[in-house]
Amino acid sequence: MNAVVPLLRVEDLDVSFGGTSVVRGVSFTVSPGECLAVVGESGSGKSVTAKSLLGLAGPGSLVRTTTLDVAGVDARNLSQRGWRALRGKQVGFILQDALTSLDPLRTVGKEIDDALRLHSSGSGSQRAARVIELLEAVGLDDPVRRASQRSGELSGGMRQRALIAAAIALDPVLIVADEPTTALDATIAASVMSLLGDLRATGSGMLLISHDLAAVASVADSIAVMQAGQIVERGTRDQILQNPQHPYTRSLLAAVPAGKPRFTRLSPTGDAGMDGVASVARPARTQPPATAPAPDVLPVLRARGLYKSFPMAKSAALPAVRGVGFELLPGHTLGVVGESGSGKTTTARMVLELVTPDAGDVELFGEPWSTVSEAGRRSRRSSLGAIYQDPLSSFDPRLSTSSLLADALSFGATRNPRKYTTEVAELLAMVGLEPGVAMRNPATLSGGQRQRLAIARALAPKPRVLICDEPVSALDVSVQAQILDLLDDLQQRLGLSYLFISHDLSVIRHMSDDVLVMRAGEVLESGKTESVFSDPQHHYTRSLLASAPSLPGSHRAQEGP
Repeated sequence: MNAVVPLLRVEDLDVSFGGTSVVRGVSFTVSPGECLAVVGESGSGKSVTAKSLLGLAGPGSLVRTTTLDVAGVDARNLSQRGWRALRGKQVGFILQDALTSLDPLRTVGKEIDDALRLHSSGSGSQRAARVIELLEAVGLDDPVRRASQRSGELSGGMRQRALIAAAIALDPVLIVADEPTTALDATIAASVMSLLGDLRATGSGMLLISHDLAAVASVADSIAVMQAGQIVERGTRDQILQNPQHPYTRSLLAAVPAGKPRFTRLSPTGDAGMDGVASVARPARTQPPATAPAPDVLPVLRARGLYKSFPMAKSAALPAVRGVGFELLPGHTLGVVGESGSGKTTTARMVLELVTPDAGDVELFGEPWSTVSEAGRRSRRSSLGAIYQDPLSSFDPRLSTSSLLADALSFGATRNPRKYTTEVAELLAMVGLEPGVAMRNPATLSGGQRQRLAIARALAPKPRVLICDEPVSALDVSVQAQILDLLDDLQQRLGLSYLFISHDLSVIRHMSDDVLVMRAGEVLESGKTESVFSDPQHHYTRSLLASAPSLPGSHRAQEGP
């Protein structure tokens, strides 16, 4: 019997930039029909590894390797012309950021057709039919219309699926997918992973790059874990997920919220978390707070019959929210889950009165909120805060960390941090940031540090209710774990109430006491979180839960005491 020839074989890969080594001694193979997942946090070297294997390490890079065989070609000294012939036809590359990967001036159909035109002999009509077939295969609705649209006219998930369609247009024998589902909702991500699994089943080899062990669990045959440019552990999927040997692998698995009950700690205890900042020591808790509110307690936030539409054309409007209502109890977390476009963020903006409802109303602490003037709200504004998905874009780039917090402490009346030195230090300590961060510009902070700073800014006016709009979706799983633990800790210490918005069901289940399930602007199901997750009544909720990535045995962990 002939041995199987790997589609990808790399030995002793080293990559450096300007004399700084970022990948060291990486070796692995990918065989036909095999999916190898390379998992690690941002900065671990996994994306640099993937790009280096395809001649895309970039200017200023120095790539050295003793062996680099790609689809039967010795690629160690391949010219750019040789790489262009290899990529697309033999190797499909799926990037994470579809917006910058697709030409904004050309239609999606034209983008996909280019690969077909350059590498196949089909006629124009045959290529056009293939484009529609590919867009349909990756789950795009109305593929004929989508083929005629440009990337800027598509949602993030649609763009990512179009990029995948372009990558697989020529049925490549090897697919390199760099975080292919990070920007996608659970159901779309599940369909994309299923599609990648189908391609692997036809004999294509696959190198799958991800920061999320749960996301790769359904597709990967084997997993390599990277840390600081090196592979620290490698094995079959079951070996890595069920019996990890390296402390870093164990910490990544522990950080995944899937299957972790409410108030169970996700990040390591100690003086420093994985994001390089002080972590707040807090004992793990597996039971709800003892101070549960009485049945007749008044909600801190109540919404009734909220409607909102946005104009699309002269005579048309897009209904974004339709009849949404809910109550948020003191010290509780109400999770709002749904796909992109479900109306989650529009609902949050109406609660914050950044958008005025077309109908319905919001009450804050039992008093009218949305139906009074801004002057009537001003004295209560400090009671309601917000944490956003992308904190950096919400920071004034001219301000240092201390000035940013001083501005929040003074309600915008002053930006002189010297007047608030003590308060700034207390806020930084509260969210686990070192005092030295005060003098830095937020742009120089890591993603986890910026999110902690966003929380500190939200806490500065001493709010009682926080609107958390996708506060961890842009973070690595271990940094996400630290932020979720921090939010839990602050809620218990300060008695905060959270309206917590996310498309990630595992995060919602871990963080929420109650949950709303939204789709197309409507609430389809609501109730106690465990009741909704363990016994969903609406078919859409069931489909969401079926699509959510999970680790082996995570459902059993959730059913624990």
